[in-house]
Amino acid sequence: MNSKDILEIFKEITTVPRESGHEEKIIEWLLAFAKKHNLKAKRDEIGNVVIIKEADKGKEKVPTVILQSHSDMVCEKNPGVEHDFSKDPIPYTEEDGWLISKDTTLGADCGIGMAAQLAVVTDPTIKTGRVEALFTVSEETGLDGAEALKPGFVTGNILLNLDSEDEGELCIGCNGGIDTTAVFKYKRVPQTKEYLKYKVRVFGSMGGHSGDDINKNRVNANQQLLRFLYKVLDKHRIELYEIEGGNKRNAIPRDAHALFGFPKSAKGSVFEIFEEIRGYVRSEFSLSDPNVDMELVPVTWTKGAIDENTAASLIFAGVASPHGSYKISDSIKGLIEISTNFASIKMRPGNKIVIGSSQRSAVVSERRWMAQQMEACWALAGAKVVHSGEYPGWIPNLNSPILDVCKKTYKRLFKEDARVIVTPAGLECGLFSLKFPEMDMISFGPTLRGVHAPGEKLDLKSLERFTKFLEEIVVSIK
Repeated sequence: MNSKDILEIFKEITTVPRESGHEEKIIEWLLAFAKKHNLKAKRDEIGNVVIIKEADKGKEKVPTVILQSHSDMVCEKNPGVEHDFSKDPIPYTEEDGWLISKDTTLGADCGIGMAAQLAVVTDPTIKTGRVEALFTVSEETGLDGAEALKPGFVTGNILLNLDSEDEGELCIGCNGGIDTTAVFKYKRVPQTKEYLKYKVRVFGSMGGHSGDDINKNRVNANQQLLRFLYKVLDKHRIELYEIEGGNKRNAIPRDAHALFGFPKSAKGSVFEIFEEIRGYVRSEFSLSDPNVDMELVPVTWTKGAIDENTAASLIFAGVASPHGSYKISDSIKGLIEISTNFASIKMRPGNKIVIGSSQRSAVVSERRWMAQQMEACWALAGAKVVHSGEYPGWIPNLNSPILDVCKKTYKRLFKEDARVIVTPAGLECGLFSLKFPEMDMISFGPTLRGVHAPGEKLDLKSLERFTKFLEEIVVSIK
């Protein structure tokens, strides 16, 4: 099997819309792919698809292997970029050994896993037992496909999850998660005509995956925006007209802005505070997030202001809100055991301001405690808080037979040991472990960087090693 074959299939996948919750076209594409290659395929009610390659001659008694990826992707783009994820192909280029999409997410998470599955079941040179290529829906927004998977849809007891992002790592466990949403109801009140109106914006930060990147000191644009507004509010009376920041629950917010007003007499002071906070941000993140910046520009606004109490409550709670890595594991070296992502601030119809966040931990009590801390922060400010979308962690099994096979195979192929890890992110394996307790699972993949953010990229050299390793695993299982 050739990595170029996988890459060509992936490039075709980039032309098919597959935003989380809108996987209709990729489902159709997968079923058509199976029909084209004379493979059995079926879908369930929610949209999960399985494509089946029957055992080759002489391999009929080999255990069935499930290859699994999710068919959806996180759809993020840079501000000002015209791209419609519901119809436009993903723009990508090859640069310095990487396949990269500079202004949008690439969708290699988990499109490259999908392509690898399809390459395995269509390559006539690979002799295997029965292979079930499972594609689940809406992983990025709540693991809906994995949650809805019913017994009998797949039959294997060995599962290779292809949703990991560092070649050379074998993942055997992950954190679980829960979402927390806080909602403010505000009133529109008359604005002060004499006030100066300005837009403050935080932009240019890297963002990233709220699990894998949460400990990398990336800028949270929401936090830094509110840091500025808090300092101004401490000195002057202001009016808040509009505020928006971040997007997906599982992405660290890269961009945030607010429109606000203040007395003419405060202009010098406000600009001084702006330069102070901008200097702090650029200095504090000069190594970890060097392209972050802020701007303050005049605007015109005529639609009234958010009432003063709600505006102040939002700013105060936002400054107090937890974000980042909260606890490092005592038992697994380097593992982020608890984390939280202050993900988004959105103004919605009905005079609502909605705060989105997600909390992660493999330990149920810990992630719920983190969610309670988030709830307490926003509830004290007067918001209505709800929790949703909880999913379990995946408890490591160091005695896993497939782990033993993978470790020995990697050593034989590359003359070095693979790293066995537990990821701080969430994987569908957590749900699979509850639904199918006898299933033996492992997760691995090629190297990806910048997932869940524009600039996401795939290391093409790592794809070659991943291809060789995956092929060797599926043919060597006895």
